[in-house]
Amino acid sequence: MEPNEFLQTEEAIVAALKTVYDPEIPVNVYDLGLIYKVNVDDAKNVQIDMTLTAPNCPATDYIVEDVRMKIEAVKDVKSVQINLVFEPVWNQNMMSEEAKLELGFL
Repeated sequence: MEPNEFLQTEEAIVAALKTVYDPEIPVNVYDLGLIYKVNVDDAKNVQIDMTLTAPNCPATDYIVEDVRMKIEAVKDVKSVQINLVFEPVWNQNMMSEEAKLELGFL
């Protein structure tokens, strides 16, 4: 895969992730800092390591499925594997400045 094509795919994935919201928080999962890792291989198989704001989040299935559907919709993505991880434990410091501002932490 060409470096430029790889970058375009990664940018499209990040853009897609920024359209996924926790239904209880008005900030997308990417800016919340819930996405720990995005790997795209040469065949455009995507592997995502992500977490939740709390392990017992009632919206877990909804959020994970929304992430899967949005990434699968990215042009040329072949497959999506989502690994739900809880190490390191999420905290408010993982949020982007925009998310902190939106939620009144700044």
